[in-house]
Formats: sequence, C-alpha cells, structure tokens
Amino acid sequence: MIEGRITKQISNQYRVTASGEDYVCGARGKFRNLGLSPLVGDIVKIDEKILTIEEILPRKNELDRPVVSNVDIALIVTSVKKPDLSLSLLDKELSVVLANNIKPVICLTKLDLLNKKEINELKPLIKYYKKIGILVTDNKHLGKLKKILKNNLVVLTGQTGAGKSSLLNKLDKKLNLETKPISDALNRGVHTTRHTEIYKIGKIYFVDTPGFSALDLKNIDSEKLKETFLEFSKYNCDFKNCNHLKEKECKVIDAVSKGEILPSRYINYTRFIKECHENNRKLYK
Repeated sequence: MIEGRITKQISNQYRVTASGEDYVCGARGKFRNLGLSPLVGDIVKIDEKILTIEEILPRKNELDRPVVSNVDIALIVTSVKKPDLSLSLLDKELSVVLANNIKPVICLTKLDLLNKKEINELKPLIKYYKKIGILVTDNKHLGKLKKILKNNLVVLTGQTGAGKSSLLNKLDKKLNLETKPISDALNRGVHTTRHTEIYKIGKIYFVDTPGFSALDLKNIDSEKLKETFLEFSKYNCDFKNCNHLKEKECKVIDAVSKGEILPSRYINYTRFIKECHENNRKLYK
C-alpha cells in the first residue's frame, strides 16, 4: 500500500495523489459500515494494484460546507460589491472556520467597483478585523497572498459570485476554470464549480468548492461560539459563564456601547447565539 491525499471527488470515485502520481480509486465498503466517508483532503492508504482506498488516517479537522478535511487556511473570498458585502455571512464564516481550528484569511474582491465614499466606509472595517487578529488582503496583491498561503492546504470559501474561481485563474492562467457573471436581478452569482477538487499552484494547495451563501452552526455550541469572537477575550466579565447578552455588568456589552467592539460584530454574535440554542433544542428533542 502507498500513502497519498485525496485531491478530487466526483460521485463515488476519488483521485488520490501519491508521490507525484494520480490514482482514481473506489472506497472499501467497510467505510460505509463505519459511517465514514472519504473526503477531499484526507490522507489515505491505497492499494495501487486494485485501486481502492484501504485506510483513512486521522483528520486534524473537517468542514461540512465546503466538505473538506485537514485544512490549514480558509481563504474567505469576500466581494465588496455585486454581490454586496455581507458582514453577517463574513462573521459566520469566520466563526465556523475558527471553531474548526483553521486559520482564516479574508481576501476582498471587486474593490475596483467601489466609489470613493464606499472605499472610505470600508477602511474602518478592514482596520477592525486586522486589529482583532484576522489577516485581510485582496485579490490585487497576488505576491503577498502567495506568501501568506505558501506550503498550506487552503480552502476557498465565500458566497457565489465572490470570485473564487476567478482568483484561482489569476494565480494560474493554465487552470482556465469556468466563471460566469452574477445576476443583476438576484445580486448573486451562478454556481460554476460542480465538484470539490484540490489544485496545486506553485507551493500552495487550493480547494475549489461550489459557492454557497449560507452556513449553519450545527456543530458549534454557545461556549465555542464565544471563543470565535476573538475580541471578546480581552474583556473579563464578573461572571465566568456570561453570555454577553442581557447580563448586568457585562464588560462586552459595555465595550459595544463605548464603540470598542464593532456593532455589526455584536449584532451577528447575538443572532448566532440564538441559532446555536435553536440547534441544541432540535438535537435534544
């Protein structure tokens, strides 16, 4: 047997890259019995003679949407216009990524569509996310982006039409991935990626996945969610189990009122907490 990584999945077939060679394999039936499905990103052992995946090695993490494992960095491709910037979606993506112990990097796209007023309104947002420890870049400074992502397995996430496939095409013109313009009527893009696949560009491994506009927090409880709002950690509330909602003397709520915490971040946090509680109620019904 040889060891490799699953780099593509279409239906029940998996492309495994091992020692520079590609093998198209099926999965052993035992995985179904174990309730385990191979994922793009999995490190696996294969029988190269009969082309079957024999073993899936332990994962360091995995995402549900997009479905991928063993990710180092999540590049959150975020359009600022057409489709318009959604801070709710951005914050939810950050929470899902951080909860799975994956490093987030925000990559802004379509900055050229903004007028001067819109650019000035965007600058404080960028500054805030950088201040709380999130890397922020854009699709214009490709050299900087490559340096950040070098030697990592990177998943591209972001709403449909944000420019994920276009970004990959810029980094490697040989890919020539299909792209389509967004719908003016719907203010969102058209799905162009129909499967999950890893592309090697220089020393970076990218996962290109179908675009999406909604994420759920089904595997994240309220305590874990609080941890994903990195700025909250600097405020020590009187009660250790403070949920930062309606509690008296809450330092986080006080920081929001003082303008130290971005209002949209706190509003999104309260919405996500409600979603976590609803998910827990469904789970234990």
